[in-house]
Amino acid sequence: MSAASPLRVSLGYSSLTGPRPRNEDFCGAVTPEGPELEAKGILAVVADGVGGHANGREASEYTVRGLLSDYYATPETWAVNKSLDTVLGALNRWLVAHAARTRETAGMATTLSAIVLRGRRFYLAHVGDTRIYRLRGERLEQLTTDHVWEHPELKNVLSRAVGLDAHVQVDYADGDLETGDVFALTSDGVWGQLGDRKIRDILKAAADPQDAAARLAMSAEDGGSQDNCTAVVVRIDALPPDRLRDNIARLHRLPLPPRLKPGQTIDGLTVDALLHESVATLLYRVRDARGQLRVLKTLRPEHSDAEAAAALAHEEWLARRVNDAWFPQVIPHPERSHLYYLMSWHEGATLKARLEGGHRFGAGEVAELGTRILKGLASLHRLSIVHRDIKPDNLHLDAEGRLRVLDLGVAASDGSADGQKFQEINNPGTPSYMAPELYGPKTVAANVQTDLYAVGVTLYELLTRKYPYGEIEPFQHPKFGDPVPPTRYRPDIPAWLEAVLLKAVAREPKARFETAEEFLLALERGANRPLAVPRKSPLLERDPQLGLKLLAAGSLVLNVLLLYLMLVR
Repeated sequence: MSAASPLRVSLGYSSLTGPRPRNEDFCGAVTPEGPELEAKGILAVVADGVGGHANGREASEYTVRGLLSDYYATPETWAVNKSLDTVLGALNRWLVAHAARTRETAGMATTLSAIVLRGRRFYLAHVGDTRIYRLRGERLEQLTTDHVWEHPELKNVLSRAVGLDAHVQVDYADGDLETGDVFALTSDGVWGQLGDRKIRDILKAAADPQDAAARLAMSAEDGGSQDNCTAVVVRIDALPPDRLRDNIARLHRLPLPPRLKPGQTIDGLTVDALLHESVATLLYRVRDARGQLRVLKTLRPEHSDAEAAAALAHEEWLARRVNDAWFPQVIPHPERSHLYYLMSWHEGATLKARLEGGHRFGAGEVAELGTRILKGLASLHRLSIVHRDIKPDNLHLDAEGRLRVLDLGVAASDGSADGQKFQEINNPGTPSYMAPELYGPKTVAANVQTDLYAVGVTLYELLTRKYPYGEIEPFQHPKFGDPVPPTRYRPDIPAWLEAVLLKAVAREPKARFETAEEFLLALERGANRPLAVPRKSPLLERDPQLGLKLLAAGSLVLNVLLLYLMLVR
């Protein structure tokens, strides 16, 4: 397979002070290469420090530099808008706090318009009265809306800016790219002087983006602009083929491998054994041309549909981004001509297999396993990925005792495929490990806390071979009372560990751990700083309908008594 051509752009910029004593505009761009270009894209920004205030230049420069730096530090699994919003929120908080320190910095703020070009799409972030235009063919389109007060006497007064309020409200938009598109990011000193028609004529006539940016800024300055004049111009020269998240159709065109038997080969891989078979997927242990063992995951031949193929591609995409020792690693295989992906193989057994093999886990061993599980899960949550199926079957100890979290087949991420939702290959979650709020008519989406609940059930099971609320069968609608204290089955469990487990599997989310780090800290502190053992819930809290039942029963008894008294008279 030949390497896919990347996104290619041409870029130019110009920033002139004009008649002002100081240039309070600031602009910048980052044009990464390789994996960073594919994962995060190209970012260009224009900002205009709020005029009339000291430190306007500092506000615009700090915000642009901070966004250009910190955007690329956000997890690859985050959606573009989430990354931009997180960084801009932090920059806004810093500006507000800094402005409040001294009289000289009071009121420092900046407008901002930013564009991210990634794959075959663009993403905008905008606040204030800088603008982003797009020239496509003969048509110039303003892609942003000016944030100024509508009152005629206040039309030049900003209603929004970074640093203006404690919470910044940013406009976001996105769309498809076409080869030849030209984007112009300008300060109000440019667009306010030139107008849309002149901007279009300059963009059409310029030889290249640098020439266009220079002509925009100089034309505005020569035309009598009373403000700083800044322009960044980006032209789309070439678009990449559909990326992994955009080219599901191409992946689906790869044929599914037939059901394989030991000794058979596929794409230079020799099948060693069938490891696991689910309703939709197959896992084989295979050996590559160098003799190294790998795990091959594919779909069962009868599941050759577009949704299942998209789900497998999504799973591979997530697994590639979890580049952490707590997880198996995806192995590149350029010879792939069938629909599957490869992972690293690790000799050992799952915790479920150890349970079934008769291993009796001690309290100290379970606490140590818990810390390792939570460290792995914390790294996953930092990438905004929720596993959704933590259980002993998906936790593996290799021959050296290293723990790994398996199977991202039903994992969810807010950055998945630019927001595209995938139908899971297998059902998300295993009933006995699913939190109470995942059941019932008012269910919630799986989240960090439901993952942590599953960790609590897992540790409880390792110690007791039971479940805190009993085993839950598929399609069952369980009722949750209070969890059974694990000491009922294992009196040797220390009180501090029981308190941690009961908090982890509490019925109400507000009574549980909020983050993996909080859960981890409770395990690491152990008996030195034990948690308070949760008290048994009041009867009415365990059964909210109990009051109505008692009222109905009392009413019935009273009616019978009245009827009896009427009859005896």
